[in-house]
Amino acid sequence: MSATEEVQNVPVDVTQPEAPVAEKPVKEKKAKVPKEKKPKAPKTASHPPYFEMIKDALLALNEKGGSSPYAIAKFMEEKHKAVLPGNFRKILGLQLKNSAAKGKLIKIKASYKLSEANKIAPTKPAKKPAQTKKRAAPAKAKQPKSIKSPAAKKAKKAAAA
Repeated sequence: MSATEEVQNVPVDVTQPEAPVAEKPVKEKKAKVPKEKKPKAPKTASHPPYFEMIKDALLALNEKGGSSPYAIAKFMEEKHKAVLPGNFRKILGLQLKNSAAKGKLIKIKASYKLSEANKIAPTKPAKKPAQTKKRAAPAKAKQPKSIKSPAAKKAKKAAAA
Protein backbone atom coordinates (compact mmCIF):
# COMPACT_ATOMS: atom_id res chain seq x y z
CA MET A 1 0.00 0.00 0.00
CA SER A 2 1.09 3.40 -0.77
CA ALA A 3 1.25 6.34 1.58
CA THR A 4 -1.66 8.07 -0.01
CA GLU A 5 -3.92 5.10 0.38
CA GLU A 6 -3.36 4.80 4.05
CA VAL A 7 -6.00 6.79 5.69
CA GLN A 8 -6.55 6.49 9.30
CA ASN A 9 -10.06 6.75 10.44
CA VAL A 10 -10.00 9.09 13.32
CA PRO A 11 -13.33 9.48 15.04
CA VAL A 12 -14.34 13.10 15.05
CA ASP A 13 -16.86 14.34 17.58
CA VAL A 14 -19.34 16.33 15.49
CA THR A 15 -21.92 16.75 18.15
CA GLN A 16 -22.59 20.27 19.20
CA PRO A 17 -24.21 21.29 22.36
CA GLU A 18 -27.97 21.39 21.85
CA ALA A 19 -29.48 24.85 22.07
CA PRO A 20 -33.06 25.15 23.20
CA VAL A 21 -35.22 25.61 20.09
CA ALA A 22 -38.16 27.94 20.55
CA GLU A 23 -41.21 26.65 18.71
CA LYS A 24 -42.94 29.28 16.63
CA PRO A 25 -46.70 29.20 16.56
CA VAL A 26 -47.88 27.97 13.17
CA LYS A 27 -50.04 30.55 11.43
CA GLU A 28 -53.12 29.22 9.78
CA LYS A 29 -53.30 30.17 6.16
CA LYS A 30 -56.56 31.72 5.15
CA ALA A 31 -58.15 30.52 1.96
CA LYS A 32 -57.78 33.18 -0.67
CA VAL A 33 -61.14 34.47 -1.76
CA PRO A 34 -61.12 36.26 -5.10
CA LYS A 35 -62.33 39.80 -4.87
CA GLU A 36 -65.73 40.41 -6.33
CA LYS A 37 -65.35 42.33 -9.53
CA LYS A 38 -67.72 45.20 -9.98
CA PRO A 39 -69.53 45.03 -13.29
CA LYS A 40 -68.00 47.63 -15.53
CA ALA A 41 -70.45 50.02 -17.04
CA PRO A 42 -69.98 50.32 -20.78
CA LYS A 43 -68.20 53.48 -21.71
CA THR A 44 -70.60 55.82 -23.36
CA ALA A 45 -69.14 58.63 -25.35
CA SER A 46 -70.56 62.06 -24.79
CA HIS A 47 -70.18 62.85 -28.48
CA PRO A 48 -72.36 61.51 -31.31
CA PRO A 49 -71.16 58.46 -33.25
CA TYR A 50 -68.23 59.17 -35.56
CA PHE A 51 -70.17 58.42 -38.73
CA GLU A 52 -72.82 60.99 -37.76
CA MET A 53 -70.13 63.61 -37.14
CA ILE A 54 -68.45 62.74 -40.46
CA LYS A 55 -71.78 62.96 -42.28
CA ASP A 56 -72.52 66.37 -40.71
CA ALA A 57 -69.09 67.62 -41.75
CA LEU A 58 -69.43 66.38 -45.33
CA LEU A 59 -72.91 67.89 -45.70
CA ALA A 60 -71.80 71.22 -44.19
CA LEU A 61 -68.60 71.46 -46.25
CA ASN A 62 -70.45 70.38 -49.43
CA GLU A 63 -67.33 70.14 -51.59
CA LYS A 64 -67.83 68.77 -55.10
CA GLY A 65 -64.76 66.53 -55.11
CA GLY A 66 -65.20 65.38 -51.51
CA SER A 67 -63.63 66.64 -48.29
CA SER A 68 -60.18 65.82 -46.99
CA PRO A 69 -59.72 64.12 -43.63
CA TYR A 70 -58.03 67.31 -42.41
CA ALA A 71 -61.08 69.43 -43.31
CA ILE A 72 -63.44 66.90 -41.70
CA ALA A 73 -61.34 66.83 -38.51
CA LYS A 74 -61.20 70.62 -38.39
CA PHE A 75 -64.99 70.90 -38.73
CA MET A 76 -65.56 68.22 -36.06
CA GLU A 77 -63.11 69.90 -33.71
CA GLU A 78 -64.86 73.27 -34.05
CA LYS A 79 -68.29 71.76 -33.45
CA HIS A 80 -67.53 69.10 -30.77
CA LYS A 81 -64.25 70.29 -29.22
CA ALA A 82 -65.43 69.92 -25.60
CA VAL A 83 -66.48 66.28 -25.90
CA LEU A 84 -63.92 64.79 -28.31
CA PRO A 85 -61.05 62.71 -26.91
CA GLY A 86 -57.44 63.77 -27.44
CA ASN A 87 -56.81 61.03 -30.00
CA PHE A 88 -59.94 61.70 -32.07
CA ARG A 89 -57.94 62.40 -35.26
CA LYS A 90 -56.45 58.91 -35.15
CA ILE A 91 -59.87 57.36 -34.56
CA LEU A 92 -61.34 59.53 -37.32
CA GLY A 93 -58.82 58.18 -39.84
CA LEU A 94 -59.75 54.62 -38.92
CA GLN A 95 -63.49 55.41 -39.10
CA LEU A 96 -63.08 57.02 -42.54
CA LYS A 97 -61.19 53.98 -43.83
CA ASN A 98 -63.75 51.50 -42.41
CA SER A 99 -66.73 53.51 -43.67
CA ALA A 100 -65.23 53.59 -47.16
CA ALA A 101 -64.69 49.82 -47.02
CA LYS A 102 -68.34 49.28 -45.98
CA GLY A 103 -69.59 51.49 -48.79
CA LYS A 104 -70.96 54.28 -46.60
CA LEU A 105 -68.39 56.70 -48.01
CA ILE A 106 -66.74 57.00 -51.39
CA LYS A 107 -63.00 57.68 -51.46
CA ILE A 108 -61.85 59.96 -54.26
CA LYS A 109 -58.06 60.37 -54.32
CA ALA A 110 -57.38 61.63 -50.77
CA SER A 111 -60.92 62.88 -50.07
CA TYR A 112 -64.22 61.36 -48.98
CA LYS A 113 -67.82 61.83 -50.17
CA LEU A 114 -71.07 60.37 -48.92
CA SER A 115 -72.39 57.51 -51.00
CA GLU A 116 -75.73 58.12 -52.72
CA ALA A 117 -77.55 55.80 -50.28
CA ASN A 118 -76.32 57.77 -47.28
CA LYS A 119 -77.10 61.20 -48.74
CA ILE A 120 -80.83 60.57 -48.92
CA ALA A 121 -81.52 58.33 -45.95
CA PRO A 122 -81.67 60.10 -42.59
CA THR A 123 -79.45 58.75 -39.83
CA LYS A 124 -82.45 57.93 -37.62
CA PRO A 125 -85.84 57.12 -39.09
CA ALA A 126 -88.62 59.35 -37.81
CA LYS A 127 -91.14 57.54 -35.66
CA LYS A 128 -94.81 58.09 -36.39
CA PRO A 129 -97.09 58.74 -33.42
CA ALA A 130 -99.43 55.86 -32.61
CA GLN A 131 -102.54 58.06 -32.86
CA THR A 132 -102.17 58.94 -36.54
CA LYS A 133 -103.12 55.46 -37.73
CA LYS A 134 -106.25 55.57 -39.89
CA ARG A 135 -108.49 52.62 -40.43
CA ALA A 136 -109.42 51.84 -43.97
CA ALA A 137 -113.16 51.83 -44.67
CA PRO A 138 -114.38 48.35 -45.48
CA ALA A 139 -114.81 48.02 -49.23
CA LYS A 140 -118.25 47.08 -50.54
CA ALA A 141 -118.38 43.65 -52.02
CA LYS A 142 -119.02 43.87 -55.75
CA GLN A 143 -120.72 41.12 -57.60
CA PRO A 144 -118.76 39.65 -60.44
CA LYS A 145 -120.36 40.23 -63.84
CA SER A 146 -120.94 36.54 -64.48
CA ILE A 147 -123.25 36.07 -61.49
CA LYS A 148 -125.95 38.54 -62.56
CA SER A 149 -129.48 37.19 -62.68
CA PRO A 150 -131.01 36.24 -66.04
CA ALA A 151 -133.75 38.88 -65.54
CA ALA A 152 -131.10 41.62 -65.32
CA LYS A 153 -129.49 40.32 -68.51
CA LYS A 154 -132.83 40.46 -70.37
CA ALA A 155 -133.48 44.01 -69.13
CA LYS A 156 -130.04 45.11 -70.31
CA LYS A 157 -130.57 43.59 -73.77
CA ALA A 158 -133.98 45.25 -74.09
CA ALA A 159 -132.56 48.65 -73.15
CA ALA A 160 -129.74 48.28 -75.68
CA ALA A 161 -132.16 47.35 -78.50
